Amino acid sequence: MADIFEILLRQLPQQPDHALTAILGAILVVVLVAPFLSRKIEENLEPFFLLMGIIGVAVNWAYKVFDWEIIKELGYSAVKTPVILSGKPIGITEVVFLAGLIFLYYNRQIYRAIFSLIDRLGLPLFAFVMTFLLGSIASIISVIVTAVILAEIVAGLPISKDGKVKFAVYSAFSVGLGAALTPVGEPLSTIAVSKLGVGFTYLIDLLGRDVFTGIAIASIANALAMRRYASQLQKGERRIEYAETLRGVINRTIRVYIFVAALELLGGSLTPLAVWYFSKMGPHMLYWLNTISAVVDNATLTAAEIYKGLTVFQQRSALLSLLISGGMLVPGNIPNIVMAGRLKINMKEWARLGVPFGLGMLILFYILLFVVHF
Repeated sequence: MADIFEILLRQLPQQPDHALTAILGAILVVVLVAPFLSRKIEENLEPFFLLMGIIGVAVNWAYKVFDWEIIKELGYSAVKTPVILSGKPIGITEVVFLAGLIFLYYNRQIYRAIFSLIDRLGLPLFAFVMTFLLGSIASIISVIVTAVILAEIVAGLPISKDGKVKFAVYSAFSVGLGAALTPVGEPLSTIAVSKLGVGFTYLIDLLGRDVFTGIAIASIANALAMRRYASQLQKGERRIEYAETLRGVINRTIRVYIFVAALELLGGSLTPLAVWYFSKMGPHMLYWLNTISAVVDNATLTAAEIYKGLTVFQQRSALLSLLISGGMLVPGNIPNIVMAGRLKINMKEWARLGVPFGLGMLILFYILLFVVHF
């Protein structure tokens, strides 16, 4: 996405095209609203987002903002990114498939070990430890691996669906934040480091305090939420709940591939909005408008907003708002996509918890950043 952004930056007209802006804005609204209004769309998010991404690209081509070079690059990126993420030799599709196979054939052994740990710690403390630990190491082992591990852990817990949703949402916030601390963690951090021309540990220095504060908040929230489900995991009354098949693993892998490809197209098609408007906003307004990263690839927004001329405070506030907002809805981040797909969590179920929790985090960090100067 960063390479495409550089091409666009050279070719985009200096003055915004207001007609194109209106159409792309309408596409963004449809993407945000339609899954909540139509159950059919909600159950078929992957093809819906793919369709909207294709429409967005076609509109940019019709208004002569995208030429065939850009369209080919964007198409190649959409095909490649699900299997080679940010230049890494392995991508989200392969990890989802391989992890699915491992848990398919060795789930009993794995879940016995997990249940043994829960017996020692209790479910609330187990939730805290898993959320904090995996959030803390996500930038080392990558957001993809971390998300898949968490998704499979939650899938096997014999607790009710609403309990699994809570565990998934809180842990996704933690992993999404933690993965940003190094360039190997996720695309957002890779692009930020590249655009700023800084070293490997720069984001740890810039965001470390904020990220670990957010990870701690999400971990505590998960532990508190799991207290009401602890009784469902009493010793001797437990059975391993694993209802997965090889066909299911393959189907989920295909859906993840389509979703990531669709987000690549959609994020690319909305790049003119990011370049013309978002990149020119002040830190206060940008902090709140970055909430669209709940549905738009935050790597695209990072590529548009982050450049060497920003102050340290501007870098910090922009990146932090992108990271927090990414946890609010299913399309916002890789952990959300992986866990929602594995646990069959729809947009409404995710939003009921993700939106209020994300807004609470945004308000808290806004006060810390802009008022208290934490």
